[in-house]
Parts: sequence; C-alpha cells; structure tokens
Amino acid sequence: MNFLYRIKAIVFRELRLMRQSQIQLLATVGVMAFCCIFFLTLFRDGFPKDLPTGIVDSDNSSLSRNIIRQIDATELGETIGFDTYTQARKALQTGEINAFLVIPEGFYEDVLSGRQPVLTFYVNSLYFVGGALAYKNVLSMVNLSSGAVQREMLRAKGMSEAQITGTIQPIAIDAHQIGNTTTDYGIYLVNVLIPGMLEAIIILVTVYALGSELKNGTGKHLLEKAGGSMTVAMTGKLIPYTVLFTVTGITCDLILYGWAGFPLAGSLWNIILGTFLMVLACESVAFFIIGTLPILRLAISISALYSILGFSMAGFTFPVEAMHPAVQGLAAIFPLRHYYMIYVQEAIFAGGFGGWHTHAVCLMLFMLLPPLVSDRLKKAYIFRNYPRK
Repeated sequence: MNFLYRIKAIVFRELRLMRQSQIQLLATVGVMAFCCIFFLTLFRDGFPKDLPTGIVDSDNSSLSRNIIRQIDATELGETIGFDTYTQARKALQTGEINAFLVIPEGFYEDVLSGRQPVLTFYVNSLYFVGGALAYKNVLSMVNLSSGAVQREMLRAKGMSEAQITGTIQPIAIDAHQIGNTTTDYGIYLVNVLIPGMLEAIIILVTVYALGSELKNGTGKHLLEKAGGSMTVAMTGKLIPYTVLFTVTGITCDLILYGWAGFPLAGSLWNIILGTFLMVLACESVAFFIIGTLPILRLAISISALYSILGFSMAGFTFPVEAMHPAVQGLAAIFPLRHYYMIYVQEAIFAGGFGGWHTHAVCLMLFMLLPPLVSDRLKKAYIFRNYPRK
C-alpha cells in the first residue's frame, strides 16, 4: 500500500510540474498535431501532378504533336514548349522544369521509313521524386506512341489484330500493387513519418523530463518522495508521460486509418498494440540515454541524432536487406524499425499477431535497458556531481 501511495504522490508531483512548465504537453500534442496537419495536407493529392516537362519539337509533325498532346493529357505531365535545346537546358538548371524531351528534325520521316529515330530525354535527378515520375511518364507515353505507330504499319501489311497484339506486346504483364493500388505517396510515407515523429518526441521529451531533475537539482527530492527507491520514482514519474504518449499515438492511428482512410487490411487494435509497445520501447531508450550520459544538453543531442537515424534505418525508403551486412544489424536497435515491420505485416498483409510477434518481442526487449543504468542515474540524482548547464 505504501508502494502505491508513493507512486501516486510522484504522479501528482509530475502532473504539477507539467502544468507549470507545459513544454512537455506542447512538445507532444502541439508538434504531433502540426505533423498530422502538415503531412496529410502535403500528400492530400496522393502523388505530384502536372509536373512541368519541357519539349523541344524540332520536327513539328503530326506524330510529334500527338506525342506532346498525350504527355500533356496525363495527370503527371504538363508540357512547356521551347524553341531550342539551350532554352530548355537553362530552364532545367534553374528548376523551372523537371525534365525535357528533344524530338529531332525528320522524326516522322524516320519512323515511316523504319530508320528508328532517337528521342533524347534529360532529367534533373537532384529532385528525385519529380525527376523519376517525369521520366516514367514520358517513357510510358513514348512507348505507347511507338506501339500505336507499329500497329498502323502492321495493319497496312494486312496482319490481324491478334497477330499485331502478339507482335507489339508478346508478353502481357498483370501487375498488382499490394497495399497501395493507387501509388499514393501519402500512404507510402505518412504511415511511417508520423510514427517516426512520435518516436522522436517520446525520446526527447522523456530525456528532458528525467534530465530536468538533474538540471534543476531536484533529483534528491524526487528520491525522498519515493522512499529512496529508483523503481518507485521512475514508475511514478513516467506514468503521466506514458499515458500522454499512448493517447497521442492512438489518436494518430485513428486519424490515419479512420478519418484519412489509409488502407488497413488487418486489425486496428493490433496497430494500437504496436503503438503502445513502441511508446514503452522509446521511453526505455530515453532512460538508457540519460542514465548513460546524465548531462541534459548532451543527452538531448544524442537523442536527436538517434531519432533521426531511426528514419533511415526503418527501411521504408531503402530496404534494410539491401544495406551493407554490418549496417543491417544496427537496424534492430531502433524501435521505429520494429514498428514499421508490425505495420507492414498488419496493415498491408493482415498477418495478425503471428506475423509480427517477433518484432513485438524485440520492442519489449528494449525495456531491459533501464535497469542497466538505473544505479548510475540514481547516483547522479543524489550526488549531483554532473554539470547542470
């Protein structure tokens, strides 16, 4: 009973501190609300549309004009005409266009005579998404135009439609984009960006909450209220933050899979469970960082670096399996990597708990970190022999 009473006293103490400073509440609720609004607004159209693509038409034939019309008719492309290659190159270098296509003089005549004309396409790959989508769009339209020309030529030779189809496209491709049928960049990115931001906030806020006791010299008072027990002190201190982070994470889940309508093949309850496990894992990492380096400014810096690396090591932009073998093992030390795998198995493949239980165990293993540095942090609270600034 005395154990519960002390925990309750520390919880109320922490709530009073949170009410006085409000930085923890603002950093959690305020930042996550901004992130949800920002990312969902940024990706509201699903993918970039009307990417400016330059066209240098030196042929000015009916075929070249038809290719330009087809590129301009797509959602991705918006053609801008240039008289010369130099003008198009300057526009590409200044960022006015993402790419440009050069149609050579005599293009139509070379097509009719079977001399295989060459279309030159220049892409600014510094803008990866814009350049890649513009390249894909122009390449698709040029291939379709090429197929249309071949169809007309084969028809003129008296071939049947079945023979023409077999000649132009000998192998038919039936593609299925699992979990993101519309190639929506919002679905691809936001499902990990928002949990990633939550991970960073949890680690930073938790480090600040524990480190502020060192900075303000109140760690000894905290331990006195806990009866000298570090377990009681940390349990009572982290309960309000655990509730705050969990409620914030669940709210983000409800926004993504409810209001925003992102695909969820599995159970929302399993996603919520994964979110809760990630919250506990991130708090454990934060405890380990401040316990290892009980200097607030240094611990905050390490936490920020660790959180940023979590985005790279999660594997949602570049597969972990394709990384260097020495780096692949490092991905396991980031909670976001395990949450991402839970999301993939549950939201995309509906694998259930059996599909991601190993990652749930990995998240729970993070909770073994605090006992390793608990005594070190306790001594720092008692003796205050670390710099406070």
